[in-house]
Amino acid sequence: MPTDPTLTVVLPVRNVAAYLPDMLTSLGLNTDVDLQLVVVDDGSDDGTAQVIEEFADRLPQLQAIRHDTAVGLADARNAGLDRAVGRHVCFLDGDDWLAPGYLGRLVHAIDGLGCDFVRVDHVQVRDRDRVVHLAPEARRDVVLDPRSGILPASRRTMIDYPYAWAGIFRRELGELLRFPAGLHTAEDRPWIWRLHREARSYAVTSLAGVFYRRDVANSLTQIGDHRQLQFVDAYAMVLAQVSGDAALLGKAMRQFLGIVAHQVEQGEERFTAPLRRQLAERVTELLAGVDPDVVGRALPGDDRIQVLAPLLPAAVLGRRWAS
Repeated sequence: MPTDPTLTVVLPVRNVAAYLPDMLTSLGLNTDVDLQLVVVDDGSDDGTAQVIEEFADRLPQLQAIRHDTAVGLADARNAGLDRAVGRHVCFLDGDDWLAPGYLGRLVHAIDGLGCDFVRVDHVQVRDRDRVVHLAPEARRDVVLDPRSGILPASRRTMIDYPYAWAGIFRRELGELLRFPAGLHTAEDRPWIWRLHREARSYAVTSLAGVFYRRDVANSLTQIGDHRQLQFVDAYAMVLAQVSGDAALLGKAMRQFLGIVAHQVEQGEERFTAPLRRQLAERVTELLAGVDPDVVGRALPGDDRIQVLAPLLPAAVLGRRWAS
């Protein structure tokens, strides 16, 4: 009787025909683990479907799902999860690639540690440059309480390292692995918060086998349209999750304000004037529903306060600058 595979790889793709051969070729160099590969073509209109078809014979583990209309990264990942049968799950992106043997080492790490999920470092790629980016947790190969990876608010922690593709997860986590439906961007923020709040155990191991391409032209992070504003929806979800815990609420608000400042600073180049107005309106509306003390204590450094000032409630500005 056939047994379930050890690992399911969920690979959502959209219009990545120029890069997908690198990822699929690298997956062919990771067959030392019993693998199920679920590729979700989320409404591509370039040559992505043809690339998937060309690799189907080379990768017998490959199962393809096709969305005629794009549903976004969150729902595409969830569609892949619906097909998953492996003991473990990992998420990858179609414009990245893997080191040979990486997936086997990833499975060895989670099986050896016996925890719910394992997070790893990664290699950031810009043109010919390669830079290793470390996960913020310094304790390596030690099983930890996931909630210990959230605070303090004043420094970067594992909750600030939300990349779904930087790790491996036990499939029995079930609903904790699913992404908020409908989000096209920042979908990993509510996901990582819930995972660290509700899972039982995790670890970080020193393994950098994902090569992550930055500044890909058709990546949503490089496109300034209305979908980018969904980070406000994502943080409304996070703030609702942590509303009963003052310390976690402060951390979440600090994250949100940092992203707002970044979006405002980049907005002149990336967003049209109507989108900039919409961004301001949505941020102002969200902040108006939060205790001014929570917002004031979470404000970043003085250089960014000037950027945020037009969006902040008057009560926040008065308390902050009076002090």
